[in-house]
Amino acid sequence: MSEQLTELATEAYVVGFPLVFDLEQVVRFAEDGVGAIAPTPFNTFGHARELAGPDDEFVSINNDTVYSIAQVDLGGGPVRLSVPEAGERYYVLQFVEACSNNFAYLGTRATGGAAAEFLLLPPDADSEGDTGTDVDADAAVRTIRFPTRVATIVGRWAVDGADDLPAVRALQDALTLTPLTADAASPEGVPAVGPSEGEALDFFEKLRVWSQAFPPAERDRAALESYAPLGLVSPYTIAEQPEGVREALVAGYTLGKEALQSALRTSGALVDHWLVNLHVFDYNLDFFELGAIDAPEWKLSEPRTRYAQRAAAALGGLWGNHAYEAAYFMTYEDADGQPLNGEHTYRLRLSPTPPVKAFWSLTMYDLPRYYLVRNPIDRYSVGDRTRGLVYDDDGGLTITMSAARPDDEKAAANWLPAPAGGFRPVLRLYLPGDDVLDGQYAIPAIERIA
Repeated sequence: MSEQLTELATEAYVVGFPLVFDLEQVVRFAEDGVGAIAPTPFNTFGHARELAGPDDEFVSINNDTVYSIAQVDLGGGPVRLSVPEAGERYYVLQFVEACSNNFAYLGTRATGGAAAEFLLLPPDADSEGDTGTDVDADAAVRTIRFPTRVATIVGRWAVDGADDLPAVRALQDALTLTPLTADAASPEGVPAVGPSEGEALDFFEKLRVWSQAFPPAERDRAALESYAPLGLVSPYTIAEQPEGVREALVAGYTLGKEALQSALRTSGALVDHWLVNLHVFDYNLDFFELGAIDAPEWKLSEPRTRYAQRAAAALGGLWGNHAYEAAYFMTYEDADGQPLNGEHTYRLRLSPTPPVKAFWSLTMYDLPRYYLVRNPIDRYSVGDRTRGLVYDDDGGLTITMSAARPDDEKAAANWLPAPAGGFRPVLRLYLPGDDVLDGQYAIPAIERIA
């Protein structure tokens, strides 16, 4: 087995992971559903009618909003998106292409709370007016061009408790996708791959097939072409490649997974033991439609760093937003640098609480899956909308994290239940204030107190 081929396969795993992982979730959504969202065909929104819980097995899923998600396939031509009036309610519709680049946003920040119509254009449309219909004469309909034929719309609606759910469900039901022509071709979806050859070879077969079906941005094609010795740009399946190539792919798969886990834990600067990276989703350099900010401060340009960061972002928080929409802070360790573990009791004092234009939350996830943690009080996050919290005299908030319920009543009121083992909390700030984006707002380290 060639050492050079193994090294190349390791790199190919990291570079190709976002495409494969993203499209696996697209297929999963259409065929099996995700968590509380039932299996949903392409070009149709599937809705979570309740806030997410531990049965929703998706990496780093949030517990602040209910989701409306659609897998969109424009192979049959343009599709019209109708968005209802949301008023002052926070919501966002985030558009993610096949390589996991966020390329458009609609919602409170980007387009406001009024009802609106949008035209979704396939990549091969010659111009914004090339729709094949007269709808482009309607100036009220704005266009969004897709970089890849298949992309995901991730909708999030803020919910203020169970009593607010009926109003949100009405908004979800009014969110629709409609093909422009009655005779539009049926969605092709994601190409199927051949019989399983094992986990590692299956990954690279998906990468081979899907990278050809959903070509990356022009700047990323050279990297893909460099993997030709591995058979990844070949018309022949991975199973048909020479034995030495297949052995290198298996070895590279293992090494790539290890490298990706390491990259996930070191992505960003460590500030008071929190991973602070306001630019974790800034790897999109090429596709900027409505609501996506095309500015140097929101672009990560160094190629090798960019590929590793994109892969880590997909693994730890697939379909996460840019920081100008929602900022994410995460930690694996306490103030002494020790791994967080539910057998201990911890305290996080936020004073002042995070400055936001929408709302904030601290959500608990287990390790290594990054799933919500089942607990006796059905509380998966704590934030500025959590009822029953007891604030400190100065207006700050002290949150207790542990597997066991605290004995102190104030600590119990502010308790964020943890698993019995390792955990990773994530602090989310929706529409973060300028003090967050310029780094002036600091999050204190989590202290072990027991």
